[in-house]
Amino acid sequence: MKALVIDDEAEMRQLIAAILQQAGYEVHQAADGRLGYGIFEDVQPDLVVTDIIMPNEEGIGTIRRLLAARPDLPIIAVSGGSRTGSVDYLRMAKQLGARAILPKPFRKQELLDLVRSLRSETD
Repeated sequence: MKALVIDDEAEMRQLIAAILQQAGYEVHQAADGRLGYGIFEDVQPDLVVTDIIMPNEEGIGTIRRLLAARPDLPIIAVSGGSRTGSVDYLRMAKQLGARAILPKPFRKQELLDLVRSLRSETD
């Protein structure tokens, strides 16, 4: 199983990658949506975890591009955003087709539970 983590914050990206590796995924990483889409095309991941607010290409556009290329792709959208805007961005990501949303900060177990539930949907 392959996963792609897209987040402009290196520490958060590496943390999410480590959690997914512990869950058995081969993890690829990108610092923004533009780079992430290029990796997506090369790797064809089974799961994508993407931040929403990023430079170059933000998460909403990235989710649209990913789902246009592969409508069945499980995507988890994460965002810390602004204190008031984060929920709105995540709600928009869900409306655009992200299978799950997760506000930052989150606990390791919350992410693992989402990943497990998405994996069971596709099995």
